[in-house]
Amino acid sequence: MAYLRQQLVWAGQYAALRVVEMLLQCFPIDANLATARWVGRLLYLVDRRHRQVAIENLRASFPAAGPRAIRRLARRSFEHMIMVGVEFLCLTRLMQFNSYFRHIEMGPGLDRFTDLVCSNRPCLIVGGHFGNWEMGAYGMAAMGFPTTSVGRPLDNPYLDRHVKKIREFSGQRILSKYGMTPEAFEHLEAGTRLAFPADQDAGRRAFFVNFFGRKASVYKSIAYLALESGAPIVVGGAYRTGPRFHYRGVVTDIIDPAEYEKGLDGAMAITQRFTSALERLVRMAPDQYLWVHRRWKTRPPEERRAAGVPAQTAPGV
Repeated sequence: MAYLRQQLVWAGQYAALRVVEMLLQCFPIDANLATARWVGRLLYLVDRRHRQVAIENLRASFPAAGPRAIRRLARRSFEHMIMVGVEFLCLTRLMQFNSYFRHIEMGPGLDRFTDLVCSNRPCLIVGGHFGNWEMGAYGMAAMGFPTTSVGRPLDNPYLDRHVKKIREFSGQRILSKYGMTPEAFEHLEAGTRLAFPADQDAGRRAFFVNFFGRKASVYKSIAYLALESGAPIVVGGAYRTGPRFHYRGVVTDIIDPAEYEKGLDGAMAITQRFTSALERLVRMAPDQYLWVHRRWKTRPPEERRAAGVPAQTAPGV
């Protein structure tokens, strides 16, 4: 009975998403984004738990900001989150070869990344849940530079298949983060670009580096892949420049792993460097970051020992 109930819930979620997707195709993107902002404001008001998580994360990350500024950032983050969801469901008609540069402009550092991509040299692209994190690799594939993106499969298998279908529509390939290291090496050896979200809590067996003044858990695999393969790490993203579907692409750092010794110290230094570059990226438009996720959930061993609490206990953050 529990299995059947779960299947019905998943099927219902999938059906609801497809209905929303169908309705979105009936209207221009600007109208959809206006509706998304309204939905985001409503969600901010009714979703007390995630609102509190966002406010506490912002308060800790911007201690000099006043309560009013923090609440405004949190509300706009909710609005942006829904806008990105709407844009993602419309990507197949918005982001095509002949329309890419209508929606994104070149920002600082992007020329260096373009040169790297055109050289057909493999690289690791590191970003986070900032701006429109879906359009970068999708748009690169639409422009003829296919990229493999590493991500976590959704719990709902029906949603996971459909979301993967959208992501791969332009030629992008999706690789599950679970057990992906051997396949990732194969992709790099073949000259493929690998894209990683580097702002997800990686649990206890991770590197703990500074992110907005606090230790955050970060996966070790990105740094070790770079050290072993020699592929440079590009840190960047795209942030919204107005209320419409228009973004500015920026690169905040390009890291050459040859500058670091192989081993623990080199991997830790690389991880801190790309995490600091990601922080600089978020500071460009802090209202476009996903503050509702528990980025600082897992605490480092020294904090855990000092507080006498388990590793993953950071209420509200």
